[in-house]
Amino acid sequence: MGFMNLFKHFLGNQILGNSWGVHPDDHKRPAADAAVRKLPIPPRLHLMLSQHVGAPSRPVVLVGQQVKKGELIAAAQGNISAPLHASTSGVISAIGEITAPHASGLTGMAISIDADGEDAWIETVVPADPFALSADEIAKRVAAAGVVGLGGATFPSSVKLNLGRRSNIDTLIMNGSECEPYLSCDDRLMRDKAASIVAGIRLMLISTGAKCAKVGIEDNKPEAIEAMREAAAGFPEIGIFPVPARYPMGSDRQLIVELTGREVPSDARAADVGVIVHNVGTAYAVQQAVCLGRPLVTRLMTLNGGAVAEPGNYEVPLGTLVSDLVAFAGGTRSEPAKLVMGGPMMGTILPHTRVPVIKGTSGILLLDAAEVAESEPDACIRCGSCVKACPMGLLPLEMSAHIRNDDMDGAVDLGLSDCIACGCCAYVCPSHIPLVQYFYHAKGDLYARERGKLRTEATKKLALQRQDRLAREAREKAEVAAKRKAEREAAAAAKAAAEAAAKEKQGESA
Repeated sequence: MGFMNLFKHFLGNQILGNSWGVHPDDHKRPAADAAVRKLPIPPRLHLMLSQHVGAPSRPVVLVGQQVKKGELIAAAQGNISAPLHASTSGVISAIGEITAPHASGLTGMAISIDADGEDAWIETVVPADPFALSADEIAKRVAAAGVVGLGGATFPSSVKLNLGRRSNIDTLIMNGSECEPYLSCDDRLMRDKAASIVAGIRLMLISTGAKCAKVGIEDNKPEAIEAMREAAAGFPEIGIFPVPARYPMGSDRQLIVELTGREVPSDARAADVGVIVHNVGTAYAVQQAVCLGRPLVTRLMTLNGGAVAEPGNYEVPLGTLVSDLVAFAGGTRSEPAKLVMGGPMMGTILPHTRVPVIKGTSGILLLDAAEVAESEPDACIRCGSCVKACPMGLLPLEMSAHIRNDDMDGAVDLGLSDCIACGCCAYVCPSHIPLVQYFYHAKGDLYARERGKLRTEATKKLALQRQDRLAREAREKAEVAAKRKAEREAAAAAKAAAEAAAKEKQGESA
């Protein structure tokens, strides 16, 4: 977050004429060309309960319990959530807090598994013909497998598949652009598993109800483009489209415009213009879940950077500590100056390597001192580079000026909510102004304000409900008291009448 301008001298600083975005050197090779290596199961895995958008999963196992690979260990909670499965067979050794893969260094709840070395799978249910399944059944299987968006957003995939049918989706876009420098796991996956990805896309077409799929792949990945074209050759509903290698082409809205010409309004979703976007890695996970009955327990990820001894792409069990992965890759050849999860433009700085790989970990970068040489910010020279580079057509300089003056409403009026925090503005700024840091700060402030407003409204609502309850109780007490008084008065009147009648009867007898 906010550190991408540190890479400018190393990556190169080229703005693409009058077009949006930037074109940094990609630094994807030799990692992209190295064969995928499979990480052996580490002695202990730590599976975070919150590794997706929405509510964290809820443990359904106990410490000391024996589990098999693929077995459910934590259930989804609510409509926006995803279940969690054991990444290997072994014994649940702990359920507690560990350091989360986040820049804050804060802890989060996790389930730890001591591996038994057998890596034994649960029995899986495989449909006779997965492509004969209904749209609902495909979505249910994807949900049960814990599949989330593997491009980094980690939104539960089944929710988006169901959304497709409710929103009259006509086009499914598959994001294979992988525009972040250093990362190449999607590239490698498309080269090696193209047929499985295409099968996943076909299943997603059935589930969303879309008529066609368009796979966007940046033109700096010729091997992936060729492999995907060959795999999709027999399916005319699936088209493979090279797109310009321009950061941030991987952003949903930019890819939608590039492939369909449709623009998503700032206050709308992609589904509102008949489009839904998924990552190619997600398509592979869907194929594994539906065709093979395998939940999401491993992922392909990139290990790269100047400090890495053996850069490449690795198939890694979820819950693996970064330190175990680095050790398997030969350790480091120099002291890392920055440890990043994700890419250098939008990734998260990690506090140390004792954090686990999660579903959204597309890569781990160990960057050396030459890659992160820092520059002190200078005064703005009003060059307009940030405006030219912004893929959302915003005015980063003007927004940051409002934010520095604590005028958040002014920044919102200029389109702060449309900022995708891609870092293009900070990357091209010749004065090294940390523009994205201002936008993160402002969004955090606005979020806190909104939460405060919601809390105030909730407090007011509770206060009004209390007043209503007290008034109702007082009213009910008054009604009960009045009823009892009326009953007493009626009883007294009846008694008096009875006594009067008795006296009258006695008088007649005398």
